[in-house]
Amino acid sequence: MEKSILLHCITPDELKQIIKEVIKEELLEVRKKLQEKDSEILLSRQETIDFLKIDSSTLWSWTNKGKIDCYGIGNRRYYKKADVLNSLVLLKVKRA
Repeated sequence: MEKSILLHCITPDELKQIIKEVIKEELLEVRKKLQEKDSEILLSRQETIDFLKIDSSTLWSWTNKGKIDCYGIGNRRYYKKADVLNSLVLLKVKRA
């Protein structure tokens, strides 16, 4: 049995708007799921250094100053990717 949808009393523009809204909602859900998954990723010290393109002494300094949270097991240190991204601060530059 073939399924069919009948559209009655709806303009093409209204249909476009409905489709846009549904797609937007679905994309927001996908983005939310990806962010949740991404926040669970643990980075080693070296991965964090490479990710931020900084020197190891800079990472050590930022960790000691509390700018970036660090988690550890034994001698190993890990940084949550979400914490690293959240520690970034928007800089406002004056434009001429």
